[in-house]
Amino acid sequence: MPIVLRAAPTSVAPGLLLRPWRDGDRDALLDAYRDPVLRSWTSYPVTTPAQARAFLHRSRQGWAAGRRFSFAVLEPGADGERLVANVVLKEVIPGRPYAEVGYWTAAPARGRAVAPRAVDAVSAWAFARFAAGGLTRLELLHQIDNPASCRVAEKSGYVFAEVLPARPPFPRDGHRHVRRGG
Repeated sequence: MPIVLRAAPTSVAPGLLLRPWRDGDRDALLDAYRDPVLRSWTSYPVTTPAQARAFLHRSRQGWAAGRRFSFAVLEPGADGERLVANVVLKEVIPGRPYAEVGYWTAAPARGRAVAPRAVDAVSAWAFARFAAGGLTRLELLHQIDNPASCRVAEKSGYVFAEVLPARPPFPRDGHRHVRRGG
């Protein structure tokens, strides 16, 4: 049975549906990456159909390996569900106490609490699913010059932990935020 998560609606935004990426998401993925702001913050932009196919293939591989779990975040609309974000739980290794959460938000969804709600849903799922395997901490990393990601981290229960020196793929210093399970 496929994993489906939900994030509650707010007074100004509908609820969210989070599910593994599907091949049919290719066009929506390409549309999201047409945004120059999104491309500027991501290490591997998706700008061609071949890159979109590779993204979706890696997503399936991650789920199959049980180490990387990418969720398409969808919002209901008059014309059906619309892609609004991506949240990924990565580097899940049995016995290791930590993993990393990453995300991006499509341009039309920014400023409507999509990212914090989606990150919170995936974080809660991660602790419920992997605590028995030793997961006690999730980390959210972002470049220091991205204050919007600081706000997302704080709103989704991640506490600022430290400044990290620049290292590939991050060209600038970064922040590490931490959320503990339990």
